[in-house]
Amino acid sequence: MANETGKPDFSDVQGGVESTAPDAPPKADFSDVQSHVGSTADKATSYTVVAGDNLSKIAKHFYGNANAWKRIFDANRDQLSDPDRIRVGQVLKIPAES
Repeated sequence: MANETGKPDFSDVQGGVESTAPDAPPKADFSDVQSHVGSTADKATSYTVVAGDNLSKIAKHFYGNANAWKRIFDANRDQLSDPDRIRVGQVLKIPAES
């Protein structure tokens, strides 16, 4: 099947594709899908101090760990200068658990 140049002659080759796989299912219609993204990562809860509260007790309530009081103190430095001096009625920011 070689021509005069010694190279194979593929001039009469015909191509085509056949498959025994079942037909593909129709494409899903997502034209009416709506999306919403929300995050609580940066949101802080607020807590109003009651008689008998201290930052450790509040931390235990929100985080399950009294040693996490510093997280609450740091979030409220704008109104607290001493972690042992919180006042009844004071509204504290409770940062989201990270």
